Amino acid sequence: MGATFAAHADAATIGLLSKPLIARPANDNDRVSVPGNVSPYATAENDRGLAQDGLSLEHMQLLLKRPADREAALQKFMQDQQTPSSPNYRKWLTADEFGQQYGVSQLDIDAVTHWLTSHGFTVNRVYPSGTMIDFSGNAGAVRRAFNTEIHHLHVADSDHLSNMSDPQIPAAFASVVAGVVSLNDFRPHTNSKPRADYTFTSSGSTYQAVVPADLAKIYNFTPLFNAGINGAGQTIVLIEDTNVYSTADISTFRSTFGLPAGTFTQVHPDSCTNPGVLTGNDGEAELDVEWAGAAAPGATLELASCADTSTTFGGLIAIQNLINASGTPPAIMSVSYGECEAANGATANAAYISTYQQAAAEGVSVYVSSGDEGAASCDANQTKATHGIGVSGFASTPYNVAVGGTDFGDTYAGTNSTYWSSTNGSTYGSALSYINEIPWNDSCASVLISGKSGYSTPYGTSGFCNSATGKQYYLTTASGSGGPSGCASGKASTTGVVGGTCVGTAKPSWQSGFLGNPADGVRDIPDVSLFAANGVWGHYYVYCYTNTAGGGVACTGAPSAWAGAGGTSFASPIMAGIQALVNQKIGASVGNPNPTLYSLAKTEYGTSGSTSCNSSNGNGVGSGCIFYDVTQGDMDVNCTGTHNCYRPSGTNGVLSTSSSSYSKAYGTGTGWDFATGIGTVNAANLVNAWP
Repeated sequence: MGATFAAHADAATIGLLSKPLIARPANDNDRVSVPGNVSPYATAENDRGLAQDGLSLEHMQLLLKRPADREAALQKFMQDQQTPSSPNYRKWLTADEFGQQYGVSQLDIDAVTHWLTSHGFTVNRVYPSGTMIDFSGNAGAVRRAFNTEIHHLHVADSDHLSNMSDPQIPAAFASVVAGVVSLNDFRPHTNSKPRADYTFTSSGSTYQAVVPADLAKIYNFTPLFNAGINGAGQTIVLIEDTNVYSTADISTFRSTFGLPAGTFTQVHPDSCTNPGVLTGNDGEAELDVEWAGAAAPGATLELASCADTSTTFGGLIAIQNLINASGTPPAIMSVSYGECEAANGATANAAYISTYQQAAAEGVSVYVSSGDEGAASCDANQTKATHGIGVSGFASTPYNVAVGGTDFGDTYAGTNSTYWSSTNGSTYGSALSYINEIPWNDSCASVLISGKSGYSTPYGTSGFCNSATGKQYYLTTASGSGGPSGCASGKASTTGVVGGTCVGTAKPSWQSGFLGNPADGVRDIPDVSLFAANGVWGHYYVYCYTNTAGGGVACTGAPSAWAGAGGTSFASPIMAGIQALVNQKIGASVGNPNPTLYSLAKTEYGTSGSTSCNSSNGNGVGSGCIFYDVTQGDMDVNCTGTHNCYRPSGTNGVLSTSSSSYSKAYGTGTGWDFATGIGTVNAANLVNAWP
């Protein structure tokens, strides 16, 4: 059972400026469907029968829509919050103020909550934002109220629950109710990849693993640390659905790598259910905490977790409870989970947009890992892409920074000795300078991997992806992620494939017209990137995680024997750490960082790019660069099938924007690109340039 919440928010605090939209009583015989709210796994093949009516379903969330005039007013106010000349610049709202000014009318909320209770649900809480209702009940109540059945499913040797059809609501509520955020127990995936062993003809056995001292050297944190800019006085919240396996792991990581002891806490916001240790995800939690602390060693690190319920991801509950608490929420959050838009569903996508929007209006900077599967986010953790191009709904909102992933290009160029010392320092660092970067990409579809392996193309019968070596080692979607938002709303006609009535999130003004960013009318990710590779060119992150049941190892002896991994799960908390350095330096929180990030990058790149800030210059990049423009390589992955797959011959093709010609999804370019966004950062220059 979940925690007990207050049943209703104070009627005087929600929707004071919003006009009621519900004009007639709810009639269960006059309904409309809420499309795009069925898990792609809810199929006849996986169906194991109707759940009993008495099956308990805790902490479902009903998402509400504010009136159009209030949404327009909120958008204008949030633009003012980011405009230095506005009197509302950096005037952050509290949750109560957000609800009072921009929430749904209290009369409408009363009508909806009355309808829920009349169908046997318990309304646990109306959040102060006035846009979300937390309620509980059972499968029978869901069937009667929303006209959809909850079934037992069996998928990949695991048992699950899911609704089998789109939920329906009274037509009278259509202008107010966006839908139920989730009616299934399929959870998002973490965005990290264990270090793998690779074999390719040009490599030996030497690995240059990344430790905190290397991070500080490569991305130029050291001048900040020397100046006392280390995140002191700032709090970084890592959003999870688990506790860490062992706080001793974090202490070992910090002491081994010369970081101060620091302050680390685990909280369960608003007394949500303590999830305990969720094996596997607990490793995600530990690497998030450890590497956020590597970037901001003086910051307070707070893991905020709530238990998953039978319908709702615990991480979403944690964020909601944090931003709706009384007082000021923590100014920085990092999320290392994801799910593709087409599978996440329209209402869940809308819930993340709404949640991050509220967070940004309250001054919270939200960093989200873009994913670890190239432009094929509906094929995460698979050996091939079969669903075409898609992005994570967790990362594609206009109110978060989506953080992509790179690798170092020294192994490809044969210049390891230029960038790494043959010996380690006292805290195991060996990097000598900034290193040229390429997109992180483990797939045979990578032009760099296929070319280095002696193949002229990655595709075709004679291409690398159809060779013995390519098929043995490099059939994978593991790579940094990016792409255009394609199915934030609407419903896919083919499961997990952008199409049907799918519509992407509109392009935010700060991204429009930026050098390299396409005029596609939709939100494109990532925004920025950092190193995130898991060893394909010999580089990966080291972290301490001792739960052997989850793939961890003892943190004893040299760190080379510790757990090693990559993934944008590392890049996101590191960028959150950089934000803590910014906030300390300027003495303020900044809300959504993207308007400033893109403004600074626009100044650096101009209309034709910056020759001196091209990452391919390696240690010859200009000393004043804020961003490093990654221009070599791609994040293309192998594929089969007919969705965005160029396969002129052979079994394996490559992900392409055209199925009839080679147009890889996606390559790098000057300025912004889908592979790495703006590029990577020089931490000291970014912090010192922040207005």
